[in-house]
Amino acid sequence: MSMAHHDTAARRWFGRAYAELHEGEQRVIQRAVERRLLSTDTNAAFAGKLTFGERLADRVAQFGGSWTFIILFALVLVAWVLVNARLLANPFDPYPFIFLNLMLSMLAAVQAPIIMMSQNRQASKDRLDAAHDYEVNLKAEMEIMALHEKLDAMRDAQLADLLRRQEEQLTMIRTIVERLDAR
Repeated sequence: MSMAHHDTAARRWFGRAYAELHEGEQRVIQRAVERRLLSTDTNAAFAGKLTFGERLADRVAQFGGSWTFIILFALVLVAWVLVNARLLANPFDPYPFIFLNLMLSMLAAVQAPIIMMSQNRQASKDRLDAAHDYEVNLKAEMEIMALHEKLDAMRDAQLADLLRRQEEQLTMIRTIVERLDAR
């Protein structure tokens, strides 16, 4: 389709020229004019752009925020304490478990930024989803308004046809009345 179609549609739906619309609105106008679908799987599009490190960070964050991790971690802590406090004659980390504290601090120091990276990426994905939802909703609204316009035009045409027929019937009735009066 030509840019004239795009500009006409932009002025019709947004009251502005096509060039004045932001990118999402232009995409909606383009798809509407070309009668193409706007819906896409944003999850697949987003997942396809992730690097190995980003996918790894997401998996670490997913595992680190699960009950499996919490239960396994609790079991490891209990085992560490039992081994070092009760089972070993010469414990490698005696009470107050300074080496365990060091390991926990290092784990937290590494895990926190990884989880934050994953959360930032999720927020970015959510913004992409919201923008896509806006575009789909905007196109749906435009399509509904176009359907309303078509229905209004059909109703107006039917009313005009009905008035024309009624006028014809009135003319026929007048003709019949005039003939009867003439007799």
